[in-house]
Amino acid sequence: MDLPLGLQNLGNTCYMNATVQCLKTVPALTDSLKTFSGHVAVPDTQTSVTAALRDVYLTMDKGAALPPLILVQALHKAFPRFAERDNHGQLAQQDANECWTELVRTLQQKLPAEEATKYPSIIDQFMGGRFSVEMKCDEAEEEPASVSTESFLQLSCFIETDTRYMHSGLISKLTEKITKNSPSLSRDALYTKSSKVDRLPAYLTVQMVRFYYKEKQGGGGVNAKILKDVKFPMILDVYDLCTKRLQEKLLPMREKFKEWEDEEAQRKSAMKDKPKALKGQDGDAKPVNFAPYHFADDLGSNNSGFYELQAVLTHKGRSSSSGHYVAWVKHSADVWLMCDDDKVHTVTTEDVLKLSGGGDWHVAYVLLYGPRKLELAEGKTIEPVRCQVTEGETEPMTTD
Repeated sequence: MDLPLGLQNLGNTCYMNATVQCLKTVPALTDSLKTFSGHVAVPDTQTSVTAALRDVYLTMDKGAALPPLILVQALHKAFPRFAERDNHGQLAQQDANECWTELVRTLQQKLPAEEATKYPSIIDQFMGGRFSVEMKCDEAEEEPASVSTESFLQLSCFIETDTRYMHSGLISKLTEKITKNSPSLSRDALYTKSSKVDRLPAYLTVQMVRFYYKEKQGGGGVNAKILKDVKFPMILDVYDLCTKRLQEKLLPMREKFKEWEDEEAQRKSAMKDKPKALKGQDGDAKPVNFAPYHFADDLGSNNSGFYELQAVLTHKGRSSSSGHYVAWVKHSADVWLMCDDDKVHTVTTEDVLKLSGGGDWHVAYVLLYGPRKLELAEGKTIEPVRCQVTEGETEPMTTD
């Protein structure tokens, strides 16, 4: 198997290398970069970063080994904190999620959306979600709840003492207590903020919030790491994170997945009953067709609530400003690639599932999920699913 190229570490730049490898798994992003016409040597730092990332991906696709020096320089110019040096004059280690966030926000400003759409950029279209948020005052029952919307590019999984699974960490974040000014009480009051997802992007990023500021004796502090084992799934279902109305929109495709799973179970059962001599005699493998993973009127969305893990960015060490970052990228069914700077080798799904934490091994920090795609039988089609607001419905989606 021909392995893709890794990226040379130019002195504590593993945080950038791992981020670049993970983001390369989003086809809409890499396709959009190919059409970007900006140049690196321009005063606009966002254009420089975008052009430098485009050139890195083009070089990788050609199989040429070229140190990502220009991208490092562009990042340093755009975000001076990434150019900080340690006491020995070496480039200091940086937080990979901060690099991820800055890169995505930069691309959000420079890469237009596909086709005619309501989204301003390819990032908003394929990686951006939306919350419907309800704010209710705990101290004034008569004060009406306010409903608004908030955009997101990542979901956060906060790790508490009893958090064992990523999904429960995501759920717990949806309800929180905040203090803000109450118009009915004319003072600060306690509010319950309830959030539900009312737009799912095709590609969903989840950050495991593993670092917190810990003061040190004698002054100063460090971003200490939570090593707790928190399991994450290969197939993620976020149906219960969504508003009721979005859940209703997701049901048609979810039913199709259920039908497919039942058919697959029957097929496997029938294969078991076949004589060994007849197994594997079904002819040449045929091209696989997939149903659209997005709503017909919302290119870049997810129409089922099902996702498949396609990339993991891990950290090994005890602090975000030290240690080592690595990218783990899905290649095929049970084959993953461990991209450790310029060293790339194959690992299994089982190896990736061991990245859940609990020790000093590589621990999942940022996870990138892509849309789970429904396989269609040869010649079979399904009617497109739409997400448009129908008569009688109102915006925004409620969090009931």
